[in-house]
Amino acid sequence: MVTGAYWGFTLTDGALRMLVLLHFFNLGYSPVTLAFLFLLYEFCGIVTNLLGGWIASRMGLRVTLVAGLALQVVALVMLALLNPLWSEMLSVTWVMGSQALSGVAKDLTKMSSKSAIKVLVPPDAKGTLFKWVAILTGSKNALKGVGFFLGGFLLTVAGFSGALWIMAGVLVLVWLGAWLTLPRGMGRAKVKAGWRELFAKSRAINVLCVARFFLFGARDIWFVVGVPVFLSGVLGWNFAEVGAFMAFWVIGYGIIQGGAPALLRGRTPAGGTTALICFILAIVTAAIPLGFATGLPAGPVIVGGLAVFGVVFALNSAVHSYLILDYTDGDKVALNVGFYYMANAGGRLIGCLLSGMLYQVAGLNGCLWGAFGFALAAAFMALALPKSN
Repeated sequence: MVTGAYWGFTLTDGALRMLVLLHFFNLGYSPVTLAFLFLLYEFCGIVTNLLGGWIASRMGLRVTLVAGLALQVVALVMLALLNPLWSEMLSVTWVMGSQALSGVAKDLTKMSSKSAIKVLVPPDAKGTLFKWVAILTGSKNALKGVGFFLGGFLLTVAGFSGALWIMAGVLVLVWLGAWLTLPRGMGRAKVKAGWRELFAKSRAINVLCVARFFLFGARDIWFVVGVPVFLSGVLGWNFAEVGAFMAFWVIGYGIIQGGAPALLRGRTPAGGTTALICFILAIVTAAIPLGFATGLPAGPVIVGGLAVFGVVFALNSAVHSYLILDYTDGDKVALNVGFYYMANAGGRLIGCLLSGMLYQVAGLNGCLWGAFGFALAAAFMALALPKSN
C-alpha cells in the first residue's frame, strides 16, 4: 500500500511539473521566471524534510504519508482555479503558492515511503535492503517519467485546468486507500526525539548529505529549465515531444536505478563506489558541451549525452539511497532520512535557480558547465565517506 500510494503521487508530481513548465513557457514567460515558479517547491522541501522526519518519528509514518497525499490534492485544485485574466505577477504568486504546497506534499510522501523500507527489512540484511531501496526508488522515477509524458498529453487533450481536475480526482482515491489501510504506529520511534536530534548526525551522514546536495544540483541545473526550454525554443520540438523526451529520460533513469544491484553484480556498495561513479558523471557532463564545440548536431549530442548522464546518475543515486539507510539506526530512520532529503531538496533548489539564470545568461552550455562543477564537487565530497561497510 505504501508503494502504491507513492506511485500514485509520483504520477501526479511528474505530470504537474511538465504542465506548469510547458503551459507558462507557451505564455511567454522568461527562463528566470519559469525557474521562480519552482523555487518555493524546492525550498519547502528543505523545511519539510527536516521537520517531517521529526514529526514521523513521534506520530508515525502513516500520518506523514496521508498528509502528503492530501496536500497534493489541495495544490492541484488550487492550480486548477488559476484565472488566465490575472496579471503575470498575481499568476506567478499563485502558482508559487500551489507549488509550495506540492513541495511539502512530495517530500512528506517520499520521506515516509523511503523510511518504511528500513522499518520493514531486517537489520542484518544489507543486500536485501539495497535491493528494495533500488526497486522502490527506480520504480518511482520510472513512473515520474510516465508522469512527464502524461502531463504533456493531458495538456494537449484536456487543457491546463482540465488536466489538473483529472489528477486531483484520481489522487483522492489513492489518499482514501492509504488512510483506510495503513497501520497507525508504522515507523513511530520508541523514544520521542528532541529538537537537538534534528541536527545531531554522524560524520558519515553529514558527508553523504553534502555529496547529495551537489549531486542533485548537478542534475537540476540542466533539467528544470535549460534542456526543456532549449528543445522547445531552439530546436522547435512541440509539447508532446518535449514531454516524451523528459519522460523517457526519467523512465530510463528509474529502470537503471531499479537494476543497480544487478549492474553492480550483487556487491554491496560503500563510499568509494559513489566517489568513482561521480567522477565518471563529471566527465560525461563535460563531454556534452565539448561535443557542441566540435560542431556536431545539437539534437543527437543532447539526446545521446544525457542518456549516458542518466545511466551514471541513476547508479550514483541508487547507491546514495542505500547508504543513508545503511548509516542510520532503525529507530532514527525518519529523522536521518528527512535530514538527507533536506540536503537533496537544497541541491534541487540551487540547481533550479541556476538553471534559469545560467540559461538566460549563457544558454544550455552554461547550464551544462554548471552541472559539471557540481558533479565534480559531489565526487570530491564522496571521497570522505567510509570506504567499506
